[in-house]
Amino acid sequence: MGDTAGMTSLDPWRVVAAIAVLLVILVVVLTVAGVRIRRDALVATARAGAQLAVVALVIAWVFRHPEGIVVYVVVMLVAATATATRRVACGRATVPVIGTAIAAGAVVTVVPVWLSGALETTPEALVPFAAQIVGGAMIGSSLTGARLRDDVRSGWDQVEAWLSLGATPAQAVAPYGRTAIGAALAPPVDQTRSAGLVTLPGAFVGLLLGGATPAEAAFVQVLVLVGLLVAECVAGVVTARGLGPVLGAHRPEDAATG
Repeated sequence: MGDTAGMTSLDPWRVVAAIAVLLVILVVVLTVAGVRIRRDALVATARAGAQLAVVALVIAWVFRHPEGIVVYVVVMLVAATATATRRVACGRATVPVIGTAIAAGAVVTVVPVWLSGALETTPEALVPFAAQIVGGAMIGSSLTGARLRDDVRSGWDQVEAWLSLGATPAQAVAPYGRTAIGAALAPPVDQTRSAGLVTLPGAFVGLLLGGATPAEAAFVQVLVLVGLLVAECVAGVVTARGLGPVLGAHRPEDAATG
């Protein structure tokens, strides 16, 4: 990575002032347009600020105590599993499936990158990368599970028809699983396709602000984008395969109350 001596020096008060100005613009535009989400936008901003402040303190502690990385990653996985389970809304019995899916997506992605030496084996390099990948796996699992639940519910007559012909619950919902995985992967594929052409992804911009050269920033950003694709793909496949027997055995509405 490039010399961080050129890292941008941020004045916290100037940043706060810039955020305040942007929020005023947001509120004015929403008011003029008659869109009633001003409170939601302000609450979301305040929540993001509070959460990121706490995370910054935790990550700073992990940087000083590398032995805490394992604990931090486990906490991330637990939080991601809880969030994805709530979004999929198929009941707490699906926690092991969703947790396994997210963990599998993260491990299959992070371990090869770590072993290859593509990133420095330091907390400063591995923690942000692992956090991005866990988040991506969570999204992949959430989108796949929610789409699979909705499709099985709307197509339950076809599922019952397959079951009456002797198909197992997993076999009866397998076509819906493939569709759900494809739908879940559409956003990261589009994000990867448009990177650099339509948008400058966050990691790329952050590295530039941190003093990395454009070439270094580009290499790391591509690594992150491909890592997210892999993590979301693996998490989606494991989620679809794991939820198949559950959703194929009972209507999704029944599964959600279990």
